[in-house]
Order: sequence, then C-alpha cells, then structure tokens
Amino acid sequence: MKKNEITTKEKLKTYFKTGKYPTESQFAELIDSLKLEDDVLTNKELVNFSNMQASLSNGSIIYTNSASEDSEFSIVVSSEDDEEQVLTLSNTNREKKLYFYGSSPYRIRPKNFTAKGLEAYEYYCFYSRIDNAYAVNRLFGNNLPSISETLELGTVNNDYYIQIYKLNFEQEIHNLHTTFTFVNKTIIPIRYAVYGDYWCNPFTAQNMITDHYNVSDYLNCYYKADFSEFDGSIECKIFNADNNDLIQAVYLTSEQQNQDVWGGTIIGSRNVRIECDYVE
Repeated sequence: MKKNEITTKEKLKTYFKTGKYPTESQFAELIDSLKLEDDVLTNKELVNFSNMQASLSNGSIIYTNSASEDSEFSIVVSSEDDEEQVLTLSNTNREKKLYFYGSSPYRIRPKNFTAKGLEAYEYYCFYSRIDNAYAVNRLFGNNLPSISETLELGTVNNDYYIQIYKLNFEQEIHNLHTTFTFVNKTIIPIRYAVYGDYWCNPFTAQNMITDHYNVSDYLNCYYKADFSEFDGSIECKIFNADNNDLIQAVYLTSEQQNQDVWGGTIIGSRNVRIECDYVE
C-alpha cells in the first residue's frame, strides 16, 4: 500500500499539470499546516511570530489609543518603493506596534481623525515623536477642528510614536494664531521648531502660522543645524515683528551638530520674525 506522506507545495502544484492528484490524506495534512483567518495562534506560535518580527528592518509605529472605545483613527504611510498603507489606530490601553511597508524614509499623514464620545470641555490630545524627537502635538474635538488630512505629520526613518488620550480642561479651548517669518541670511541650512502647551510642529525652514491654544499663550523656539564642517559663528535673533523689539538672540555652535538649541520664549506675540546671520 502506498504510504501517505505530506508532500511539498511545489510537488502538489505539479500534480495538476501531470494529471496526478494528491490523496485526501495529503490534502488534510496540507490544510492542517495552514493558518486560516479565524484560527487562534497558540502561545508558542505567537512567540515564534514575534521573534520573526524582531528581525524586520522596516520602520514602525508604536502607539497607544486610550480615547473612547468606539474611537478609531487612521494614518497613511507612504514610501518610495511600495504601495500606500493605511493603518488603523484602534482603542487600546496598552502599547501596540505596527510595521510599515517598504523602506525608509516614510511620509506620514493623518486620516479620519473624527472625535467621538466627548463631554463638554473634553478634548482629545494627539501627541507624536519621530525617532525620539518631538513631531506634532494637537488638541481636537468639540469646538476645536479635527486634525486635517493635509497636515504632514513628518518623515520617519525608524520609529514613529503616537499617544491619543482624553483631557478635561473645565473650560472651552480656542485657537490662537502667531505668524512666524523665517529669514536665513546664511548658506547653512538652519531649521526651527515652535513648541507650546499641547501644540508643536516638526522642524522647518519655512514661514508658518501657528494654531496653538489659549491654555497658555507662550511658544518656545528651538533650532537645528549641522555645523560640523563650518567653523564660523552664526547668530539667530527673534523679533516682535509688530514693533521690531528683540525677544531673544542665541549663537549656534561651530564645528558640531546643533540639535534642539533653545532660541527663546515668545509670550503673547501675534507676529514674529526670526533672522539668522553670520557674526563678523
């Protein structure tokens, strides 16, 4: 009697070309070896699967969503060598990790950030970091607008971190707007970022208009520039553009990476100008 042994996938494929057919027992073993959508993984299988993931070099998102149970938010991930990917950030009170398609860099933008399950004076806080640096921070819900799908959340090389949670301010929160004009008179690429309470944007070299909050009307400015091959001196000044008063001046250090250099605090100003220039 012919012994029924499990046959490889490639051999099974050739049976249909030659007119031969796998036996019922062979098919049963093959089906048992597959994982179907509704199968529950054993603990051992979960450990093995996690170990396989650990070898991935793809970028990833690590997130927690402790908003209301019926709230789901999504982000869109784009890379140059793979299809666009939509990831759903479902409600979870623990950290969850999802991997990106393709290779870095990855561009991230929001999708479907609609607020549900909020009482009066409650808002959702969206907080994010890119590779351990601050990225985008926003409040949304109730009278505040949803996070726009055109908002660039940043470009990621490795890991992207998101926290979404609920806050009660016991008052209605409103947007405030400050215009930043950035003037770089040097040939050295310099970027700046602006941080306020529950509001921040990634580093940029462009002009911007904030939509920060009346929780506290102050903004901290930070600079980033690579001076590792530059041995001169550059000074960056912040002015109140309405009256040209100097708010703060700082020097960027030559022959090194300038990372998150504090540039000054802007309090209550609606029109700001930043100028960076060589120091003679």
